[in-house]
Amino acid sequence: MWPARTIQIVVPYTPGTGADILARILGPKLAERWKVAVVTDNRAGASGNIGTDFVAKSAPDGYTLLCTATSFGTNPAINQKLPFDPIKSFAPIILLATSTMAVIVTQGLPARSMREFLELARGQPGKLYYSSPGNGGPQHLAMELLKLDARIDLVHVPYKGSGGALADLVGGHVQAMIVSLQTAAPYVQSGKLRMLAVMSAERSQAFSEVPTLKELGLADLEVETWYGVFAPAGTPQAAIARVNAEMNALLKQNEIRELLARQGMTPAGGTPERFGDLVQKELARWLRVVAAAGIKAD
Repeated sequence: MWPARTIQIVVPYTPGTGADILARILGPKLAERWKVAVVTDNRAGASGNIGTDFVAKSAPDGYTLLCTATSFGTNPAINQKLPFDPIKSFAPIILLATSTMAVIVTQGLPARSMREFLELARGQPGKLYYSSPGNGGPQHLAMELLKLDARIDLVHVPYKGSGGALADLVGGHVQAMIVSLQTAAPYVQSGKLRMLAVMSAERSQAFSEVPTLKELGLADLEVETWYGVFAPAGTPQAAIARVNAEMNALLKQNEIRELLARQGMTPAGGTPERFGDLVQKELARWLRVVAAAGIKAD
């Protein structure tokens, strides 16, 4: 009878990241329900590929799960020689949550709105710079998607992490950046940076005055950070269905929803099929963006 022993939730990122927070919120709740230990195992490195590969090669018995994020969908577009197949190596279980991405700019930029920013960029092709936490990451690809669809030319300046990218944006050394809403919020609320638009389907409750890109006529630019759970391909359907049902139930609890809201996350849930469809669409979208922008792996 599954589960009969410790369940390992592998997070392919460092502690404190969104996927790690989700695993550590849900893991103890699952342990209470199942009467077995549920441990979070951080296996960071190579933009999430080290931990992801570990799960791909783990026994498909329901005792090793992967709690991952958007880079699962962007990495294959950048590096097409991965040691695993994002579709064939995994069984999708559930989309846990999403979080909004925002377009932010330095306060010194004369553009006070997204429309003004696009006009400014179109009038100065190749003269404005944007930062990202690293080449090939979701923030980098989201801005390249904006460039393609809005027909603007910005120069990419990659950093090793969000800290330096944000510091140079605050300092005015670069002019723009795309980041998660929870990362942007303290800088915008303190007046250090300006938020021009969000990339979600609806406006953010926290920044209700900030328009969506869809409102501005950029309908194909809905980009959200997503978090979800996979098992190795071949995992018994009974185990997948049990994990899906239990996690769906937890995501409906007010306590869990409030904890996620504090992290800037919106609970999702749904069927494995819903999550699988999202992943398929993400893989196709980012392959298109990477090819069009000519992005290469470092």
